[in-house]
Amino acid sequence: MSTARPPTARPNPGQGKAKLVCDVLVRAGLMRQEQVEGVFTHLQRSGDRVEEAIVGLGLVPEAEMLKALASHYKAYFISSEKLAKADVARALLDMIPMRFAEKVGVCPVLFDANSHSLSVVTADPDDLEALHEVQLASGAREIKAVLARPAAVKALIAKAYGGDIHAFALLDRQAHMQFQAMLDVYERNLVTDDAMNASLVRSEAKSRGRERVLSEKELAQGPSSLAAGAGASSASFVELLNVLVSLLENGRPDLRGHSGQVARLCRRMAEKMGLDPTSTTAIVSAGHVHDIGKMGQFHLTALNCAEYDGHKVAAQKTLGVPARLLEPVRMAQETIQAVQHMYERYDGKGFPDGQSGKDISLGARVLAICDTYADLTQNPRNPFRKMLTPQEACAALTRHKGTVFDPNLVDLFHHTIAGEDLKARLLADRAQALLVDVDPEEMTVLELRMFEQGFVVRTARSAEQALKTLAEGEIDLVVGDVDLGPTDGLALLGEVRKQSWGKDLPWVVYTRRQERNVAQRAFELGVLDFVNKPANADVLVAKLKALLNQRMAARPSRGVSGSLREMGLPDMVQVLFHGRKTGNLRIRAPEGVGEIHFQEGNVVNALWGELRGESAFYAMLKLRDGEFGLDPAFKPTSRVIHTSSEALLLEGMRRLDEGIGP
Repeated sequence: MSTARPPTARPNPGQGKAKLVCDVLVRAGLMRQEQVEGVFTHLQRSGDRVEEAIVGLGLVPEAEMLKALASHYKAYFISSEKLAKADVARALLDMIPMRFAEKVGVCPVLFDANSHSLSVVTADPDDLEALHEVQLASGAREIKAVLARPAAVKALIAKAYGGDIHAFALLDRQAHMQFQAMLDVYERNLVTDDAMNASLVRSEAKSRGRERVLSEKELAQGPSSLAAGAGASSASFVELLNVLVSLLENGRPDLRGHSGQVARLCRRMAEKMGLDPTSTTAIVSAGHVHDIGKMGQFHLTALNCAEYDGHKVAAQKTLGVPARLLEPVRMAQETIQAVQHMYERYDGKGFPDGQSGKDISLGARVLAICDTYADLTQNPRNPFRKMLTPQEACAALTRHKGTVFDPNLVDLFHHTIAGEDLKARLLADRAQALLVDVDPEEMTVLELRMFEQGFVVRTARSAEQALKTLAEGEIDLVVGDVDLGPTDGLALLGEVRKQSWGKDLPWVVYTRRQERNVAQRAFELGVLDFVNKPANADVLVAKLKALLNQRMAARPSRGVSGSLREMGLPDMVQVLFHGRKTGNLRIRAPEGVGEIHFQEGNVVNALWGELRGESAFYAMLKLRDGEFGLDPAFKPTSRVIHTSSEALLLEGMRRLDEGIGP
């Protein structure tokens, strides 16, 4: 690799850059000339980049701004949402040192070995001096600049180089402010049920006056004030919302992760229906917040309230709680409607307004189905008093089609879940590991590293929870501490060894205890290894994989087949990549037949008609209809594609957005 001279610190682009950006957006009809003065006033106060000011003030959506600027720069562009999903290969990062990337304001995303060209994301594709420095530092023959929002470039650098998984969650300043407002509300109102109820009484007494003041303030500040409310629909706000609600649910083991699961199901439904980003985000947000303030004896779903009077009465009392608690956050009206009408019934016998059919908001109808399904499959205290399989839960929803639930949406949901089932079948031979530790933070890094290396990871915070999980018989490996609160981890292991399913269960002790007698007792109980905390997570995961190789190799490999309508090819490639799968994915579509070869999750070759390699892969990404079959016994003999799977998908999605052929 060539050695570059140290880059000089580059100042933020000033008035000239700001004027150029504003002029481009005005010419494109995205901004009015009278708004430019407000932008410059904001820049003088904040010191932001002009692009951040424009998006933050709500003047131009990010995607529209990037599209107009990319046309001016004659460059490609990529949104923050897609950058957040990018997984930059280590080999790419090694081409440009982190400090260099931060000073110059670029991050590598793709390397073409054939042309020896490096693609980087940057907010300044017109800064030829910076791109020349990147070329010298990387040793690439050519640098291709891809336009991105300035804050997104910084976030990608933090995520790719520094491992900051929350970098994009803090991207949007308005979302962060709303998140803090929500934290304040929770701290004030969710300490106890009495405190919450007292706060609601005060809120009710003040609601009319507050609404009038807000309305006058918004009218005085103009459109930019109203745009702040749209911040609640941003991807970063939703991610922060997910984190916060998950923390609140940790106190209820039966519902831990419930709202996050409901939100994910809502997103899948919205994407299946092709809803616009604003509506999608509003419905996903409803999935996150629908249970806020409803931490009572019952879990209140549309099905529970239709079946049991006690649930119905409890739901009627708490119906307006989420909206009142989240009033300072100014959630989207579509989100509020979904939460407040989730107990309406399709036949008109629900509450609060007795709406029926499509008079019920779409968000409420989707939320009712997703919430009920998550309850049936995750909560052992549901009406069936056991956790149902996906097929059983869908059958339960089907029995209430046309009465409680929208029949068309139930059918669509069933089709969506078929995709989830397909994902499970694609990854059926992944090793399942159970991490047993009382400290939720202790295992976080290890859990992430194991997931990245293809493990299906489950966690238990007590010996009782671990024993219950192990009794299901699906765990291939246990990594557990010795100190489990009142219970001894080795006592748990001794109990497991007494069971027929636990006699030979692979077990690794991961603990701070270093006493010789503790280690001796562990090995007497048949542990595979005794590892002291803290250990290098990457090294430990490599050791765990080696320990399981022989056990997993004994499992017969099974082929999987299905329809591209169940799961699109981009999603399938991501599943196989994260699952570190090896095999041949054969595609048969009306347009032709093709193959994608995988080696440890990486796409190493592709064939489509006369095309080979990356061009064949990009051509197949366009397919929407057809059949596929995965042969896990196939072993690739050569590697034609050297780009990582994530980089391939990133480039493929860009080509689809730009309408570029293979």
